Amino acid sequence: MRILVVSDTHRQNGNLCRVLAKTGQVDLLIHLGDVEGSEDYIREIAGCPVEIVAGNNDFFSCLPRELELELDGRRVLLTHGHYYNVSFTMERLREEARERGFQIAMFGHTHRPVIDRSGPVDLINPGSLSYPRQDGRKPSYILMEIDREGAIHYTINYLSHK
Repeated sequence: MRILVVSDTHRQNGNLCRVLAKTGQVDLLIHLGDVEGSEDYIREIAGCPVEIVAGNNDFFSCLPRELELELDGRRVLLTHGHYYNVSFTMERLREEARERGFQIAMFGHTHRPVIDRSGPVDLINPGSLSYPRQDGRKPSYILMEIDREGAIHYTINYLSHK
């Protein structure tokens, strides 16, 4: 199973189109918020099922604040992250996810990619496709793959500047 995880596109969907063309067919697209009204467009171009949560810039949105998924027997929490103060620390989110029985918590908001498998809950942040803030400031996303044995592999990928 191949899952594309993105966040913080802020209605600038050109890089998302590039990522979809580059990655080819995926089984699921997860968007972790700040779509700013482009959720219908994203669902239209994805070519697969799409899960989207609301971000702090998704004003007046009907998108859910959080979603709970099950992927290959693992419980996954989707959130933008701002309610957990992830810009300062990821520990509040990790603890909340652990207490609620999740094995994976995916979030955005910081515009910096993270794969943290050091605790009882994997913390996954794809960064931002539109306004990256990490060193080098390359737009980023994560490909999550679940192999035939059920092992999960996360890969941070970067788009080169045009």
